[in-house]
Amino acid sequence: MHAAAYAEYAQPSASLLGPDFERTQLRQYAPLVKRIVRQLGAQACAVMDREDMEQIGLMGLLEALRRYGQPDEAFGAFAALRVRGAILDELRRQDWRPRSVRQESHKMRDALRALTRKLGREPSEAEILANLKITPQAYQAFQQDEVAEELASFDEMVAELSNLPSDARTPEAQLMVTRSLTQALQSLNEREQKVIQLYYEFDASLKEIAAVLDLTEARVSQINKAALGKMKAFLQQA
Repeated sequence: MHAAAYAEYAQPSASLLGPDFERTQLRQYAPLVKRIVRQLGAQACAVMDREDMEQIGLMGLLEALRRYGQPDEAFGAFAALRVRGAILDELRRQDWRPRSVRQESHKMRDALRALTRKLGREPSEAEILANLKITPQAYQAFQQDEVAEELASFDEMVAELSNLPSDARTPEAQLMVTRSLTQALQSLNEREQKVIQLYYEFDASLKEIAAVLDLTEARVSQINKAALGKMKAFLQQA
């Protein structure tokens, strides 16, 4: 736990539960913050280092504790949304994806669609590298950006489900959101569910998921993005 983050926010009168309780809970849920930072870190390291992201995440966790009160089985989901939201808000404020990077991503996305139409199927990673004339490293960075962009969009939509600003979301509203997310996950096919659970619940990398499911990293990224899109559509209809 970063002492600076706690010292700035943990004033004695800030919580009815007390600073000792907050310190204990911050230590207990610190792994959740680290997991979220690892998921976002690969895409955001250019504008914010991991320690700064962890401090912002801890601030989001502390705010979640003060709004929620005594944690129960539903607190983890509530806290995760607050932590991720705090980090994403700061990344957006710092314009973590400059316009030139976004434009390049759009060009590559359009090129991938054109290649898919030309082949009449999803291209392999080797075909993508050869036709787009890019390095494996550049393609991996593109995949990570695509996942991060879709995840940010998904988080924004989830925040809207409660019809409240993120800092006013109640535990009751979050419980409804959690139930809706469970239903949305169940609407996916088995492979999509595995990808989502491995990536977001078990913090597996695209490379690790590809090895587990015997797929390419490119295919895992495509499944991840498609699954999030399906979940968004399900939640919007619900």
